[in-house]
Amino acid sequence: MSTRSDLLTSAEILLRTKGYAAFSYADLADDIRIKKASIHHHFPTKEGLAIAIVESYLFRFRKQLDAINDENISVIDRLNAFALMFAQSSQNGMLPLCGALAAELLALPESLREMTKVFFEIHLNWLHSNIKLGQELGELKAELNVINVSRLILNTLEGGSFVSWALNDDYQQSSGFDFVLDGLRASATHP
Repeated sequence: MSTRSDLLTSAEILLRTKGYAAFSYADLADDIRIKKASIHHHFPTKEGLAIAIVESYLFRFRKQLDAINDENISVIDRLNAFALMFAQSSQNGMLPLCGALAAELLALPESLREMTKVFFEIHLNWLHSNIKLGQELGELKAELNVINVSRLILNTLEGGSFVSWALNDDYQQSSGFDFVLDGLRASATHP
C-alpha cells in the first residue's frame, strides 16, 4: 500500500474510534510510523484528510448498496444485508463513519457537516426506494409511510451502533432491527 492509502486507512479507524476532534496527526504518525511532516505533505490540513476519508468511504458505500441490490431480489433480504453492514461496521469498537461524524457535527468544519448530511441522505434515499419496491412486490405493508419507515430503520441501526459502542459490546443485529422488520412485513410474507 502507498503512504497515502495507509494514512487514509489509519485516519478512518481513528475517526471512527476516537472522533474527529480527538485524533491528531501525531496519532497518525505513531500508527504508521512516519513523521508528521510527511502527513502534511499528503494532507496539508486535517479537514482535507477527513474529506478524503469521507469521499473514499462514500465511494465504497455506494458500491455496497449497489451490490446489495444486485445480489438480492427480495427487499427483505436487502434490508437484512443493509443491517448487516451496520453490524460489521461496529466491529472492533468502531462507529459507522456517518454516526461518528454526526456525533461531532458542531465541531466539524462546514464542508464535513455538509458531507455528513449527504451521507445520511444516501442512506435514506436507498431505504426509500427499497421500501417502495417492497410495497410494490407485496413484501412490505402497503400502508407504510416510506419516509417514516426509512427514518425508523436508520434510527434503529445507527442507535444500535451507538449503544453497542458505549457499552463496548458486540452489536447484535437482532437488537431491535429484527423486531422493526417483522412489523413492516406484509402478512403474506411472514414465515
